[in-house]
Amino acid sequence: MPEVAEVTLPIEGMTCAACAARIEKNVSKMPGVKEINVNLASERARVVLDGETTWRDVVEKIEKTGYGVPIREVDLNITGMTCAACAARIEKVVGRVDAVKTVNVNLASEKAHISYVSGVIQEADIIKAVEKAGYGATLASKQVAEEEKLRKQRVYKRELAKFWFSVVLTLPLVAQMLYMLTGKMAFMPNWFSLVLATPVQFYVGWRFYKGAYHSLRGGAANMDVLVALGTSVAYVYSVVLTFMGSSNIYFDSSATVITLIFMGKLLEARAKAKSSSALEALAKLGAKVAHVLHDGQESDVPVEQLRVGDIVKVRPGEKVPTDGVITEGNTSVDESFLTGEPLPVEKQVGEPVVGASVNQTRAFTMEVTKVGADTALAQVIRLVDQAQGSKAPVQRLADKISGIFVPIVLAIALLTLLLWGIFGGWSHGLFAAVAVLVIACPCSLGLATPTAIMVGTGLGAESGILIKGGEHLELAHKINTVIFDKTGTITSGKPTVTDLWTGEGVSETELLRLAAALESQSEHPLGAAVVQYAEEKGIGAQTVSHVEAIPGKGIEGRVDGQKIRIGNRRWLTEQGVERIPDDVLSVFEEAGKTAVMVADANRVMGVVAIADILKEDANSTVRELQNMGIEVWMITGDNERTAKAVAAQVGITNVIAGVLPADKASKVESLRKDGRIVAMVGDGINDAPALAAADVGIAMGTGADVAIEAADIALMNARTHGVVDAIHLSKATMKKIRQNLFWAFFYNVLGIPLAAAGVLSPVIAGAAMALSSVSVISNSLLLRRLRLGRGV
Repeated sequence: MPEVAEVTLPIEGMTCAACAARIEKNVSKMPGVKEINVNLASERARVVLDGETTWRDVVEKIEKTGYGVPIREVDLNITGMTCAACAARIEKVVGRVDAVKTVNVNLASEKAHISYVSGVIQEADIIKAVEKAGYGATLASKQVAEEEKLRKQRVYKRELAKFWFSVVLTLPLVAQMLYMLTGKMAFMPNWFSLVLATPVQFYVGWRFYKGAYHSLRGGAANMDVLVALGTSVAYVYSVVLTFMGSSNIYFDSSATVITLIFMGKLLEARAKAKSSSALEALAKLGAKVAHVLHDGQESDVPVEQLRVGDIVKVRPGEKVPTDGVITEGNTSVDESFLTGEPLPVEKQVGEPVVGASVNQTRAFTMEVTKVGADTALAQVIRLVDQAQGSKAPVQRLADKISGIFVPIVLAIALLTLLLWGIFGGWSHGLFAAVAVLVIACPCSLGLATPTAIMVGTGLGAESGILIKGGEHLELAHKINTVIFDKTGTITSGKPTVTDLWTGEGVSETELLRLAAALESQSEHPLGAAVVQYAEEKGIGAQTVSHVEAIPGKGIEGRVDGQKIRIGNRRWLTEQGVERIPDDVLSVFEEAGKTAVMVADANRVMGVVAIADILKEDANSTVRELQNMGIEVWMITGDNERTAKAVAAQVGITNVIAGVLPADKASKVESLRKDGRIVAMVGDGINDAPALAAADVGIAMGTGADVAIEAADIALMNARTHGVVDAIHLSKATMKKIRQNLFWAFFYNVLGIPLAAAGVLSPVIAGAAMALSSVSVISNSLLLRRLRLGRGV
């Protein structure tokens, strides 16, 4: 009889009793669902199942019905992994746990990122599943990361001492092997070789036996199985021959293979540490102490104790302790860690500063606005960490091969032993079989992709390019169409009023008074330009009421009781406003200026012309993209004439103008349907849907937070050339991944047949296997030579 289980699931998105009834109706039809009761008030569903249906099936059915089940994510530090087969084994075992949605195990970073259904299982259940697979797991946190780093340092020192112990014991065996190659007899008795080889086999090589045991107990075979089996066969065979009095022993092979592979693991550990150096460097950037002002008194407190609203003093040369806003003083701040820009940024009262930036010139006070995980530095670290732990789609092939690789190698080794034994001699067959087992480590396959992604995303972060995952890094190199938003992306995003045109009976002062009053209630950058211009002219604020903003069209309200509309020509025409001055608009628009019309209930009272200057590197960015064979487009809500004038200044011929925010995403989709790989570059809230709709969304980091969240790549500075850098970085990283995968495959394709043919000795096979993983990581580290940020 199937086992009956009960669980309570939290449900998101229910608004009425009909929602609960719909969920109950759809889920109850599933085979194996014995009972379901959805409670609208508590927003939970009680479900009773037998063995015919899993919780994963129930969750998928609820989601298909149109509602959500909260998904939690957890990061685990994994211990005991030695090759790609280990990572594949953990993913397979944990993936079978009911209610686990996704599992991503990264061999290079030794971490696992797992998403699961909240309420069905707990983090402890996932850790138990990892341990069941034969590996160790602990929750990843800042404190745990520090402890894990110290533990690895202690282990490395201990392992290094063990390695040199192994070298001392192995060198005489190697010397005798080389001596015998000259045709001379051995200078050491067999029993002395046995004494030297035994500690190497069972003390130094214990890690391989331990790893093999845990792997086999978990139901799979990994690299440790190959090494332990191969060296044990050679050692045991040599022991038997020693007691039989034979001189044809292989203690030198077993000891040398263990020593060389042990050396490879140490070199691999050092190389891995270098590949994650960017993340460690970011983590060390933050300040440790803040000077908090309270009732005129200054006291030093740890940064971790800061609270939102605290007033902090920052002296010249000190790091800004956390994110905040300057309340007193002005200075220049080095924000290069975040933006990649080498020049300091001038800061005035009211302007934001970010934690870990360096105060260059004068002391200032600031009010804390963000602390802990909400700060810019913490978010950057989180994004880089997630990206380095993610997988690129290109890795799937390597993962599939690694998962079945070890059993295939064991079969090849057995077949090699049998064939050589039958047709050429069992001694030579053993020699060849051990070489096959030793050379066929899948480590390089498992490290080929993640190490390149770790180095690539780390290099990007140092240059102000945050890539949120390996899949985005891979896709970016295929981009053939880039769409730029105009305002804040191609242009500086800081428009200024250049001209005024007034209608009959309206003065410039009156026009500005009305326009500034209404625009003061708007968050649009064009409105801010009008308000700033009015303030410069000494025009004060007015009483405003009944304000309503119409996205993509304009704003309306009452100024001192008079109804005023400010917006574009199309909207005002729809509202029945007359006397729109076409000739005046043409002059402004042909000059690339945005014409904002101010009207009362019946007529246009005047026009405010606003220009947004181009970014310094816009021309070079467009030119370089075009030289790369990428088609460049510009999209804007501005009118066609103005849009084309701006586009012409930067060399863009493909223009989509007059687009409402809601329609930008559909324009992106239409280009994608033509078979293009589209990147959308924007910075505003209205760009978020288009960023999400593109194959690769690229947000300017100086823009709105929602745009950065919606994007796949965030540029933490205002330079458009970051788009070129991101594509160059993607191309360079993918090139390294292909090189790594080629050599990893080539190494095994060439090495295994040679070993089976008896061409390679176990010693040479061990050296080649040890160096293969190191070569893959070292090749990935060469990415750091890539020069980014060279745009003007």
